[in-house]
Amino acid sequence: MKLPKYLIADNAQLEDDIFVLHTEFPRFLINIHTDEIEWLDEFSQEDVKQNAQIIEECVQGAFAFFDEEMKHYDS
Repeated sequence: MKLPKYLIADNAQLEDDIFVLHTEFPRFLINIHTDEIEWLDEFSQEDVKQNAQIIEECVQGAFAFFDEEMKHYDS
C-alpha cells in the first residue's frame, strides 16, 4: 500500500486538537492547534543540521496540506 505523504488525524478525547501526520522521512506528527511536533524517526543533532531545509519544508508542507484540506470541508 502506498501511503499519502500527509494525513489528517484527530481524537475525540482531544477535541480541540487536530494533527497532521507526515509519513515520509522525517516522519512526524504535528498538532495544528499548538504547533507541537512529535518526531517518529530518531536522528542526531548533526542530522538535524544537515536536513534543516528538508525538515522546514516538510513542516511547512504539513500546514499547507491542512489548510488545503480544510478548504474542501468548507466547500
